[in-house]
Amino acid sequence: MTEKTALLRKLHGGPRILVLPNAWDVASARIFESAGFPAIATTSAGVANSLGYPDVQKIRRDEMLGVIERIVKSLDVPVTGDVEAGYDDPLATALALVNMGAAGMNLEDSLGETGTLADIAAQVRVIEQIRAKTDLVINARSDIYLMAVGDPATRFDRIVERLNAYRKAGADCLFAPGIRDAETIGKLARDVHGPLNILAGAGTPTVAELERLGVARVSVGSGPMRACMGLTQRIAKELLEQGTYSSFTDGAIQYPAANRLFGG
Repeated sequence: MTEKTALLRKLHGGPRILVLPNAWDVASARIFESAGFPAIATTSAGVANSLGYPDVQKIRRDEMLGVIERIVKSLDVPVTGDVEAGYDDPLATALALVNMGAAGMNLEDSLGETGTLADIAAQVRVIEQIRAKTDLVINARSDIYLMAVGDPATRFDRIVERLNAYRKAGADCLFAPGIRDAETIGKLARDVHGPLNILAGAGTPTVAELERLGVARVSVGSGPMRACMGLTQRIAKELLEQGTYSSFTDGAIQYPAANRLFGG
């Protein structure tokens, strides 16, 4: 176990909720680190979009891992890599994360945009294999709510079944994106047998409320990256239509401060 892996694992045990921002390149990662976050995650959608790919495993594994490695080597805090469903070989992907010095991995059970989930027994075997060969902090994600899979009346029981199976297989944290209402989050925190990760976005309870509900970890996914895309869109509109510059001058990091983020 590396020191960073041990630290990341310890951060999931409280007493405070772990707020884990998701970076898509070295610049965003350095900004999050300099703000004081004790660990950083990556966002697969953000990395893919920044390299010209849509989300959902359209990017080549080596390209995704290349960005994660650059982030890992640029930070002092632990980094956990979002590697979607692990690409063609989840164990090889996990071992690559270990070799680059990453402390954790995010592994989802969806197989694409169609709402198809991996067979639960097969996903358990994948997690068991990764657990047997690595000490990565495994954040096992189920997309039942995010992709609105199956009968709404049975989704809660199905996601509890999956997350508890992943925990038994060796996952350190259990990720349930797509759930925003406090009642369901609180019930899920009570029914899963390990630290619960919630994806923050519009309508999600505040960090303080999530902590009160028993959530161990909150992440933001591709939200910050998409916010930056929205800002760039506003910059383009102002520059083209008005010929003015306030959208990229107001609040911008000044050149010397930006350069210092990278040792300049």
